[in-house]
Amino acid sequence: MGQIDKLFIGIAGMIGAGKSTLATALGKHLDIDVYYEPVADNEYLADFYRDTAKYAFATQIYLLNRRFQQHQEIIWRGKSAVQDRTIYEDSVFAKMLAEVGLLDKRDYQTYLDLFGHMSNFMCKPNVIVYLDVKPERSMERIQNRSRDVESGISIEYLNNLYSKYNEFIMDISRLIPVIRVDYDRFATAEEMAEVIHREYLTHSFLRSVTRFDPIR
Repeated sequence: MGQIDKLFIGIAGMIGAGKSTLATALGKHLDIDVYYEPVADNEYLADFYRDTAKYAFATQIYLLNRRFQQHQEIIWRGKSAVQDRTIYEDSVFAKMLAEVGLLDKRDYQTYLDLFGHMSNFMCKPNVIVYLDVKPERSMERIQNRSRDVESGISIEYLNNLYSKYNEFIMDISRLIPVIRVDYDRFATAEEMAEVIHREYLTHSFLRSVTRFDPIR
């Protein structure tokens, strides 16, 4: 595979941004493994959207554990792969929930401490692809796919989330190369995959980093 040997791509973006679709297209275009976000078998998701304050901490810990397991599997297998949502993004949701009072500050600090300890054992992706989708577009896609567990998501929730994503991208881009993509500019996910491939190969942005601290 030449320049893309052992390439680890992370896909980041809002709920309904199209991460899974792009991950599938990149996997096919580059002939690499695809790791999808644990949604269908998420034991907490329905409860989280039904009573967010009660289940916020449990959901965040559950996802952090699952994402860490998946992240480490990618590293241990030593093969090129694309991951549908990165472990770093969990901190976006956690911070937003803490700021709006849906996650206890003590629980949030525990989450940050745990993430910090885990990060000491994580190798970073080579590049993160950020699908920049506005809250209104995110809501439209959520409604179109009609997942029961997502029926309670509000535009206010998505606006708060989008604000935290912008902070996250600014922070993470100092440590990991980021390709920001406007999904609506492309006719298909396959076309986007070709552009991302080209952007990665024509820019020398690989660099070594030691740790990412979640946004506080």
